[in-house]
Amino acid sequence: MSSLEQSLVRTEADAEATLKAATTVVSSIKKFRDAAKKGNLRELHKTLDAAEQAIAALRQQFSNAQAGWDFDEETYFSGMAFHDEMLEAARQAGVKIFEQHGIIYCYPFLIRVRPQDQTVLINKLKERRLRPSVLAGHLKELQNRPVRFKSETFLESIFTAYKNLLAHQSEAFGKPKKLMDIYELLTLLPGQSKEYSQEEFARDIYLLEKSGVTATRKGFVWRLFPPSRAKGLRLITEEGMERYYYTISFERP
Repeated sequence: MSSLEQSLVRTEADAEATLKAATTVVSSIKKFRDAAKKGNLRELHKTLDAAEQAIAALRQQFSNAQAGWDFDEETYFSGMAFHDEMLEAARQAGVKIFEQHGIIYCYPFLIRVRPQDQTVLINKLKERRLRPSVLAGHLKELQNRPVRFKSETFLESIFTAYKNLLAHQSEAFGKPKKLMDIYELLTLLPGQSKEYSQEEFARDIYLLEKSGVTATRKGFVWRLFPPSRAKGLRLITEEGMERYYYTISFERP
C-alpha cells in the first residue's frame, strides 16, 4: 500500500485545488452581487451563469478530493507500516531514534504507537499529528530542547525506598539493593505500574546518572552497579547503545 506521507501529499494538493475553486466561486458571486447592486441587468445574467459554473466546478473538485482519500487506515495502523514509516521519517530528519522490544527511544522521550485510537504517545502526551514528516519535525524540535528532569527529587524518592528496604531486612547503609525492588516500592499503589513503567524508570535512572547529582540532600552518596549478565533494567541511550542497571547503594556521608 502507498505510504501515509504520499497519500497526504496528494490529498493536500486536492484540498489546495478545492480552495482555489472556492475562491473562484466567491469572486463570481461578488460580481453577481455587484451587478445586482448597480442594476446592470446584462451583467446580472452573465455573472449568474458564471457563478453557477464556478459552483459546479467546486462541487466536482470537492468530489474528486473526497474520492482521492482512499487510504486504508485500518490496515495501515493494524500492522507495522506506520511504525516503520515514522522511524524512517524521523531518521531522515536527523532525529536520534531507536527501537527495541516494542519501545521507541527518542531521548529523553519514550514513544508508543497506539493503533487503537490512531495516536502516538510521547512520554504520556497524546499526539494526533500523524503525518510522518510533521511528526518527525516535532520530535526533532523536542529533542533539541534542554532536558527537564528533577534529578534531586527523583533521587530522594529512590533514597526513601532504599531506606525502607534496608529497614525491612535489618541491613546497613552501603548494601546494594535491586533497582527492581526499588521500582516495586515506588509503584505499590494499584495501577501505578501502568502510569510509570519499568522503561520510564530505567530512563530516569539514566537521566539521574547523567545529571551529575552525586548525593542526597543529607549527603548520602549513591552508586549504581551493572549486572554481571544481561538482566535488570534495560534501556537504549541517545547514541543507540544498550545499557543495563541492576543494583544501587547509598553510603553514609
